[in-house]
Amino acid sequence: MAFTGNAFCTSAKVGFLTGTYVPLTDTMKIALYTNSATLDATTTAYTTSGEVIGVGYTAGGNTLTGNAISFSGTTAWITFSDSSWTNATIAARGALIYDSTRADAAIAVLDFGSDKTSTAGTFTVQMPVAAAATALIRIA
Repeated sequence: MAFTGNAFCTSAKVGFLTGTYVPLTDTMKIALYTNSATLDATTTAYTTSGEVIGVGYTAGGNTLTGNAISFSGTTAWITFSDSSWTNATIAARGALIYDSTRADAAIAVLDFGSDKTSTAGTFTVQMPVAAAATALIRIA
């Protein structure tokens, strides 16, 4: 199944509202996926199904750094630093941010819009500007 857009996973919304997920202290990770992955707002956990396989990429992806929560006006958001894989030969259509501290709970699905590739180079997922209108994960 093709990616169908970005999504803040429903189970993550519940996890944040109940205090189950703690993005500033839990280990948040990002895994890359091909277009064969079935990921959307109903995704509840990290899966290897459809995950990228290639040189420079390890199953499970990278640990995210720079985790921060901020707000402006009535909108709050969570942000992370960019994540890179060096010397990578991979192709990815999207990614999953997940909480590896909490049974690999799905947080957000990222749709790159098309396949992105690297050949013996650096593959980087660049996070959007951390602001009320642009942050990747926001509650308005």
